[in-house]
Amino acid sequence: MSYKIESFFSKDLPSPAKKYEGLVKHNFVGGHNSEENIPVDKLAESAKYVINQQGNNLALYGHKSGPQGNTSLREFLVSYLKDYVGMNISIDNILLTSGSLQALDLINELILNKGDTVLVEEATYGGAISRIESMKVNHVGVKLDNEGIVIENLVEILEKLKSQNIFPKFLYTIPTVQNPTATIMPNERRKKILEVAEKYNFLIFEDDCYADLTWDRKRPKAIFSMSENDRVIYCGSFSKSIAPALRVGFIVASWTVISQILSFKNDGGSGAIEQMLLADFCKKYYLDHTSKLVKDLQSKCDVMIESLESEFGSIAEYEYPKGGIFLWITLPENINTDRLYELASNHHITINPGSEWVSNPEAGRHKLRLCFAHPSKEVIREGIQNLAKICYEEFGIPKISGNIER
Repeated sequence: MSYKIESFFSKDLPSPAKKYEGLVKHNFVGGHNSEENIPVDKLAESAKYVINQQGNNLALYGHKSGPQGNTSLREFLVSYLKDYVGMNISIDNILLTSGSLQALDLINELILNKGDTVLVEEATYGGAISRIESMKVNHVGVKLDNEGIVIENLVEILEKLKSQNIFPKFLYTIPTVQNPTATIMPNERRKKILEVAEKYNFLIFEDDCYADLTWDRKRPKAIFSMSENDRVIYCGSFSKSIAPALRVGFIVASWTVISQILSFKNDGGSGAIEQMLLADFCKKYYLDHTSKLVKDLQSKCDVMIESLESEFGSIAEYEYPKGGIFLWITLPENINTDRLYELASNHHITINPGSEWVSNPEAGRHKLRLCFAHPSKEVIREGIQNLAKICYEEFGIPKISGNIER
């Protein structure tokens, strides 16, 4: 009798992962930062300081701060979020997590059951969609414009669902530097979304992990700060603003929400050393660091746009982003970006096909997301040039590259 360990695996698992073989040269996916933008010296300084001063606290789960995470880092967040997004909270309203992905998982586990329905933006974070689908939860996409969620469409969807006796649990939104469109929702529209949530009785899950990467360094008020009850749950992260490998995110919510999450967050606490060094680093250097980071990101964004204009011309449509690390691009409908992804991968170029970043995959077949934070400007130019060549060889366009007809 043949034996296979796979026969013991749980049902409905995704396909096995491939072996990691390193990043390709022309890597335009993921929330990676560039090595040059990691503040190594200052992080090392903070790490040395906190280990010398607080290293003995590592003897305890929770490092003398309890299950909600490092007290000093939560104190920084209380002050920072008050000054920049108008939140009036205490450290009891903050739970530190292993990145914002764990925050998503914890909030989903808190609220969702199989068969539930949630609202998402029609183009949104692929990781949020995959997690919702893995729980056998339905999602409905709401239209976006250049200021975020379209209120009229949101109401239309809610009325239609109501007629079917379906009542969404929450609306998942990325209102500041939306992923993947990079739009920023104005305060007035945030207020209207909150009013709609009150009327139709659903929660708002506000994901703000890109909010510190706006070109003008201005952040609108958080939807959370506009709510006078428990209707909004907020999450953020240090992954994009400092370093992705420092897996520290956070949830901001009422104590009712936090205390219930703590009842099933049984991981012994998220990474202690990361929290300790971030607490020291952020109090000393966070604003200066993010200001420098944003200047470099905008410069790289400009290079990517220049390269797209040179290599793809008018067939690549996009809105100039207001911050962030990516461009959301629409190509002609005869270009299938799932196929383009396959071909590009064979040439050591990675892209995000649009079908993975929309609530309706068919609506994303001719769209793609390109990230510009990690590659150098030279690599961006070279990668876009090669991508255009691959696109032409398969789809016959773009016919002009660098003002030269192919």
